[in-house]
Formats: sequence, structure tokens, C-alpha cells
Amino acid sequence: MLIEEDKVREALKQVIDPELFVNIVDLGLVYDIRIAESEEGASNVDIDMTMTSPACPAGPQLLGQSKHFVSNLEGVGEVDVRLVMDPPWTPDRMTEDGRDQLGIF
Repeated sequence: MLIEEDKVREALKQVIDPELFVNIVDLGLVYDIRIAESEEGASNVDIDMTMTSPACPAGPQLLGQSKHFVSNLEGVGEVDVRLVMDPPWTPDRMTEDGRDQLGIF
């Protein structure tokens, strides 16, 4: 049985941007989540995410934590987190919660 995308998003909410102190989901850094069943029956998860800027010093940390938290979900097999820069991130991608946390109205 495949893991639900909502569970993957909840796991990714544990990844906090160390400069903005907002999770990567609410920041709008997660662009796409694809889930497929492996031959062993586990859920393989592919994640496309971006950074707030191409020179983000926290990039490797955010990618590593994303893979770590999703890998720890029950039933998850392989996790591939890819950094994409197209389309470029803008504040428009943030959730309402993210905007509230940063005081953007």
C-alpha cells in the first residue's frame, strides 16, 4: 500500500529553514512529490524542491533533513530529493501559515 502524500508533507514540515525559522512546506520550497510502489511493496518517494535563493547556504542541510525525515516514515523505501531551480522560488509560493509566521500579509 502506498504512503499518502499528506504523510510525506507532514514529515517534511519537520525540516525548518535555519535562517527564516519556517518549515520548508510552508515556505513553498517543495514543488513536487511522486510516490511509486517498489517491487518489495515499499513506497519509493521522489521529491523536487528548491531553495529561496540559488546561493542558499542551508541547501545541503535542508536536502539531507528532507531525505532523513521521509525515510523514517513507516513503509517508505527509497527516497530521492532533487534540487530544482526552475521555476525560481518566489514568496507567492508560501502557504498562509508561512506568511503569518514571517509577518507577510
